[in-house]
Amino acid sequence: MLRNFLLSMFDNLIYWYTILLVIRIISSWFYELFNSRIIIAIRVITDPYLDLFRGLIPPLGMVDISPIFAFFALKIMSSILKNIIYSL
Repeated sequence: MLRNFLLSMFDNLIYWYTILLVIRIISSWFYELFNSRIIIAIRVITDPYLDLFRGLIPPLGMVDISPIFAFFALKIMSSILKNIIYSL
């Protein structure tokens, strides 16, 4: 019972964080959105995580590929943590 609740809660958390990451990445393409209050709030939540990968992976010209690695790492961490919760 507790395990199912934790798995469900964790899945929802990962899902919504992924949505926030996608919104953050798409908003970076539109300068007029950059200073909106909603995007600023999303940047505060997502940029520390994305900055981890920006520091490791340099941009290719004008293209920042670090979010690809951020999504990949989030998926791996999600799988590992799900296995830990499932083993409880």
